[in-house]
Amino acid sequence: MVDVCDNSADIEYASLLFKQVLEPNGFLYNAMIRAYTHNNRYTIAITQYKQMLTNPQAENPILPDRFTFPFVIKCCAGLSCHFLGQQIHAQVCKFGPKSLLIIENALIDMYTKCDNFIDAHKVFDEMTERDAISWNSLLSGHVRLGQMRRARAMFEDMPNKTIVSWTTMIAGYARIGCYVDALDVFRRMQLVGIEPDEISIVSVLPACAQLGALEVGKWIHIYADKKRLSRKTNICNALIEMYAKCGCIDQALQLFSKMVERDVISWSTMIGGLANHGKAREAIELFQDMQRAKVQPNGITFLGILSACTHAGLWDEGLKYFDSMRKFYHIEPEIEHYGCLVDLLGRSGRLDQALDTIKKMQMKPDSKIWGSLLSSCRTHCNIEIAIIAMEHLLEFEPDDTGNYVLLSNIYADLGKWDGVSRMRKLIRSKSMKKTPGCSLIEVNNAVQEFASGDDSKPFSKDIFCMLELLALHHDSTDDMIEVAYEDIS
Repeated sequence: MVDVCDNSADIEYASLLFKQVLEPNGFLYNAMIRAYTHNNRYTIAITQYKQMLTNPQAENPILPDRFTFPFVIKCCAGLSCHFLGQQIHAQVCKFGPKSLLIIENALIDMYTKCDNFIDAHKVFDEMTERDAISWNSLLSGHVRLGQMRRARAMFEDMPNKTIVSWTTMIAGYARIGCYVDALDVFRRMQLVGIEPDEISIVSVLPACAQLGALEVGKWIHIYADKKRLSRKTNICNALIEMYAKCGCIDQALQLFSKMVERDVISWSTMIGGLANHGKAREAIELFQDMQRAKVQPNGITFLGILSACTHAGLWDEGLKYFDSMRKFYHIEPEIEHYGCLVDLLGRSGRLDQALDTIKKMQMKPDSKIWGSLLSSCRTHCNIEIAIIAMEHLLEFEPDDTGNYVLLSNIYADLGKWDGVSRMRKLIRSKSMKKTPGCSLIEVNNAVQEFASGDDSKPFSKDIFCMLELLALHHDSTDDMIEVAYEDIS
């Protein structure tokens, strides 16, 4: 009966049943602990476990067994209680069985979720038998903390990599911005014959979006259609973001219009995509459609709307939407929303109002906000507020050459050459260098990255040769290119 209540999530009735039993045995205690754990009642499950050990009504002591510990350990993980987990581990050693795979896997999972990798590795190293869950639990722990080097080393040592192992690595690389590595792992997964599932597709699509790897993204879209996954809302959302960030806003709109179910992420992603493509009016109309569909917007939705208004010069509309966040939707603006507001005010020439907004912010402004204000000062030639913005930028980015150059240009626009000279001397005195620019290009489903001054590519000499030939073009440009291609091949 307790198991039936557990399956139907009626934990209160299960508790009433348990209280009717005068002398519950170990099986019934295990059933109650399992039911509480399944329903995320971790504290009550631990209390039930303590009662099991100290039950005064039982003639003989009831000892925990291999059916008890996995759920009790899971409760410790759910509570992120490292000290309690160590106590339970000690009782595993005391009562046994110590070398049971399911218990050892639960201990590894518990220690990693409590960020105790010393004990997690100790359990792992002492295991006489390991399965995919053992490896994946430890792997996901390192990935969660962004320890991708240790995760990669462990991943390469895994004897049997499952779809969970591959997906964990893909998601981990994408989360920390190593998108090229994420795509590389995704391709390796395909080469070994493991087909992507829903989670791996959702994990790799953001990497395609950030890198502009449109061909890979299109292949994933075709694959999702083939596997009948493209109707799932989370995959559609990821595909819309990918198409929008790869410049294919029409494909994104087409996919959005065919969605069966749209959530707030669907609407927000599409609004943001339209905003980034300069389609401010379309973004605002879509937001109005979202309101008519009675979908509650969130902070990301308003970031898209504010960005659309900013880049389209819709100053008054932007201010209206910013005010409506608190007034109508009870959404407290984050620093990103204030950044959009400052940018909007700055572009419209309301620099004093923008500076006043920064001073009244509930959180400390970051370098992006001050940088936006400095950029607006360049547009409107306001040296007084530019100096204020620069003073704050020095706290965040004291060695950023771009800020000094921007202020120097404002001085130059106003004809204040002494200020220009002062900025140039300051740059030279600090021996500052500009951060090299980089670009990405997708060729044959592989993304190549090029950085200024980087000649480490194996085909760099061929590239430089081609550039020199192109630079020498006159009337015989076509002939030179044909000869160059023959030389390279």
